[in-house]
Amino acid sequence: MKNTLSLFDFSKKINYKNELLAGFTVAMTMIPESLSFAILAGLSPLTGLYAAFMMGLVTAIFGGRPGMVSGGAGATIVVLIALIQSHGIEYLFATVALAGILQMLVGIFKLGKFVRLIPQPVMYGFLNGLAIIIFMAQVEQFKITDSSGAVSWLQGMSLYIMAGLTVLTIAVVYFFPKITKAVPASLVAIIIVFAVVLGFDIPTKTVADIAHISGNLPSFHIPQIPFSLETLQIIFPYALIMAGVGLIESLLTLSMVDEITNTKGNTNKESVAQGLANITNGFFGGMGGCAMVAQTLVNLNAGSRARLSGIIASLLILIIILCGAPVIEKIPMAALVGVMMMVAISTFQWVSIRIVNKMPKSDIFVGVTVALITVILHNLALAVLIGVIISALVFAWDNAKRIRARKNVDENGVKHYEIYGPLFFGSVTAFTDKFDPMNDPEQVVIDFKESRIVDMSAIEALGKLSKRYKEQNKTLFLRHLSEDCRKILKNAEAIVEVNIQEDPTYKVMPEK
Repeated sequence: MKNTLSLFDFSKKINYKNELLAGFTVAMTMIPESLSFAILAGLSPLTGLYAAFMMGLVTAIFGGRPGMVSGGAGATIVVLIALIQSHGIEYLFATVALAGILQMLVGIFKLGKFVRLIPQPVMYGFLNGLAIIIFMAQVEQFKITDSSGAVSWLQGMSLYIMAGLTVLTIAVVYFFPKITKAVPASLVAIIIVFAVVLGFDIPTKTVADIAHISGNLPSFHIPQIPFSLETLQIIFPYALIMAGVGLIESLLTLSMVDEITNTKGNTNKESVAQGLANITNGFFGGMGGCAMVAQTLVNLNAGSRARLSGIIASLLILIIILCGAPVIEKIPMAALVGVMMMVAISTFQWVSIRIVNKMPKSDIFVGVTVALITVILHNLALAVLIGVIISALVFAWDNAKRIRARKNVDENGVKHYEIYGPLFFGSVTAFTDKFDPMNDPEQVVIDFKESRIVDMSAIEALGKLSKRYKEQNKTLFLRHLSEDCRKILKNAEAIVEVNIQEDPTYKVMPEK
């Protein structure tokens, strides 16, 4: 019972007014984005709204990060467009459910912690790229599709009205918090622009111009596909990519919320919740999704810090699907475009530009590369993976250059090499070049007090070095090896022969 109650954090003080208003604002900004991505993928608008409802509700209740918002995100649906076009919507539902199972397994086996391996420059690149995508998606709303399907830019009075209302929205979002923060500025902006359009009967693009959003409750539905190995071979690669993209975006968003709120989320619990939400989508007709950075920022900026706003937003979307569509469909798109543009501006990490002259060139390259891949390919998983790989290679190169040796000969004629820096695949060449078996005395000691043996390349380098000294009838000793280094060498006895000097063991007073 206690664990069930802790899901809702009843022990923490909740600002119900902020949670209610934040939930309403999040719902208003989530609806057009879910509609847009569903239409982009060639799906029914309701498929996107069902995803927004189910992802938001399940993750708000069971997730590991209060204040974070999930929905029918574009990052996950974009990777499934090819599958939808080649095999149809039933395969989509099966893929979403399978992706959910994979995500749950990540959480169950506690693999969510590996998001810590993502460096800060990759985080900057991810957020900056996402900000650009969000902004450019709003620019697309200044286009119109005619009856023949041709797409063209708005012109004349229609363009001026759309632009004017968007600027009005941005102005309200920017200046209203300077007056009061009691009510979310985004919600006030939507209401003001809605009232202006209705009051003056201004002809402009509305939500209804994108799609009609009325419908029924989502119903249980087993995907109508052949349950065979061939089907699994078709959907598994897509499910794996979707699961990866969804988890990376969700856990990066979780890290972002941790920084903003100065609290700690649970990555494994969030992974399980994301998986459960996607399984629910697969069996109830949703397109699946993950955490949404833009809506999460809207939620946090509105003052939400608990789960309640996410639950309210999800239930409000369901109410709108069932009976509120006629009103919501009249909301001017310019109001939603303005709000999302301000979200994009706040998502962009301007600090990364201000400190660019203070950052290492490698970090700048990583950040720009991740942002470009995110913007051009819309593939968050690939962008982050490439960023992590480049960062890891740069780290390995830097550490390879740092290995050094201090040399001295003691009163007994024994030469000592004190090694500084890790010995691994990147540094073995520099390490080996520091020794002179031909001219060294009969006994040589390598001191690893300030170093450690890391991998197989290091073991092989020590083996070759020992062999070179043995050929000169000289003895090589290793000293001050850590316990894990000793274990590595013990396991490699079959391929390497080295002499380890026993280090003195110091007794300490036992704890009482």
